[in-house]
Amino acid sequence: MTPERYNRLTSVLNHRQPDLTVVLENVFDPHNVSAVMRTCDAVGIQDVYILNNRIPPHRKWGYRSSSTAAKWLSIHQFTDAEKCFEEVRKRYKKIYASHLSTDSADMYSLDMTESIALVFGNETFGVSDEIRKYSDGDFIIPQVGIIKSLNISVACAVTLYEAFRQKKEKGHYTNRMVSEETFRQLSDDWGIPRST
Repeated sequence: MTPERYNRLTSVLNHRQPDLTVVLENVFDPHNVSAVMRTCDAVGIQDVYILNNRIPPHRKWGYRSSSTAAKWLSIHQFTDAEKCFEEVRKRYKKIYASHLSTDSADMYSLDMTESIALVFGNETFGVSDEIRKYSDGDFIIPQVGIIKSLNISVACAVTLYEAFRQKKEKGHYTNRMVSEETFRQLSDDWGIPRST
């Protein structure tokens, strides 16, 4: 491994954010899933949760839209909603679902510097009522157009970059956030040689 490659991969690991994740509920199009993965990698998310309890599990992701981001992420796939959110709740303090309702919070009012999981639903129905019961509340992305929804991958990108902005302001990208154990495990997974 060249020194440049070593430094790049180590820098990426040093910027991973273990207190931020995305949960995708029954997203049909693997290209949408892959586009979300690409954004997750870009903002330093390591763990992504994919729940397919109404559609068959995805066997592969859209190569073009992910730019192979899945290779660098820890993907957790579930076919059981309860098990999925049991696992998410163990690792994240708050769970918010993207959903348009009268009591939805404006995305910009959420504190995304805390330990948080953001849930996005499928292209047709959004986050289901079944899944919303696992969340601590709903949020919306403010819009002023006729159509009150965005493509799933765009909605996720807009939200994650607000999280990125908030976390950067609080210095979350200044110091390594992942534990030493996670750092070592991911270093091994990514083929980063141990320093002597």
